[in-house]
Amino acid sequence: MNEADFITALRALPLHPGARELADDCAVLEVGSETLILTHDMLVEGRHYLPDSDMADVAWKLVATNLSDLAAKGAQPVGVLIGHMLGRDDRGFVDGLGEVLGHYGVPLLGGDTVAGDGPKAHGLTAIGRAVHAPVPSRKDAQIGENLWVTGTLGAAMLGFEALRDSTQADSTAYRRPLARLAEGQALAPVAGAMMDVSDGLLLDAFRMAQASNVSIAIESAQAPVAVPARAMDCLTWGDDYELLFTLPQGVKPPCPASYIGKVEPRGFAPLFLDGEALSNASGLGYSHK
Repeated sequence: MNEADFITALRALPLHPGARELADDCAVLEVGSETLILTHDMLVEGRHYLPDSDMADVAWKLVATNLSDLAAKGAQPVGVLIGHMLGRDDRGFVDGLGEVLGHYGVPLLGGDTVAGDGPKAHGLTAIGRAVHAPVPSRKDAQIGENLWVTGTLGAAMLGFEALRDSTQADSTAYRRPLARLAEGQALAPVAGAMMDVSDGLLLDAFRMAQASNVSIAIESAQAPVAVPARAMDCLTWGDDYELLFTLPQGVKPPCPASYIGKVEPRGFAPLFLDGEALSNASGLGYSHK
């Protein structure tokens, strides 16, 4: 199975309403007077990070990528549970974990450790508390809204290339991404749909359009890319962990962001890039085969 087929198979299982039909970044659970947000993500050696990576950086990225999912829900982190495969430089991993948890002010709740052969794998469950109801989702894009994105796209790509090629270029965006928690909390009361850009802007916009049953039209010239000469690479590479969101016309974002397109009635394709219809998600970003 590829990733999409596996998720489709999971939808045949009994699902809690909070699972949002496995079509969103997080589960949303009503518990008493609180709304809890839960997410789980993994990193695998050789696929999500280079085999000789600093394990402190791996720990940072593991936490930040999960907190980014909470950011897309406008959530305030409560704590994290970690799953760690013992191996090379576990001390460095613990040190990096302490750095990232201290940076975000998030406590460790517990987790599990295992030993094994082959590539290392790490998982993390992040738990957050919603700061606004309703909690934003991918499926709430409305016709006529404008599409916005925070930050710069393609910076992580350049960081990866710097590490891979052992150059002196800045690799921070790839090694130690930042979760847009403050931006997500500011956007939650006003955004229509919202999600983080983890697999590439075009693929994630395609997914938002599908979930919302609309078409999204993106103007590539408006996209804030790190390298204009490689705009398509920047729009499809992923790992940026910026926030992609919609706002009603006339509403300005409460945080720095770039306007990149519009939400339109559903046409014969979920996504249009500079007027060209993109009806197939293949090649628009990263997906597990």
